[in-house]
Amino acid sequence: MKQVSNQDNPLKNFIKLSGLGIQIGVIVYIFIYFGKWIDLYLNNNTKTFVAIGAITGVAVSLYVVLKQLEKIHKE
Repeated sequence: MKQVSNQDNPLKNFIKLSGLGIQIGVIVYIFIYFGKWIDLYLNNNTKTFVAIGAITGVAVSLYVVLKQLEKIHKE
């Protein structure tokens, strides 16, 4: 029986990658939400933690995407 690789089946790769945009958005939203919460808790009007949360959320989401792409590439 012939084993089909991911390179032979681009639809399978598309399905695996189709949710990445939503996943990135959710991760960034969660980090920004917690940044807003910390700013409100500390009565910080400069929104420092919102900016830190946004940058951290983007970094974490890039890490997650790269790990998923690496996993797909190994298969």
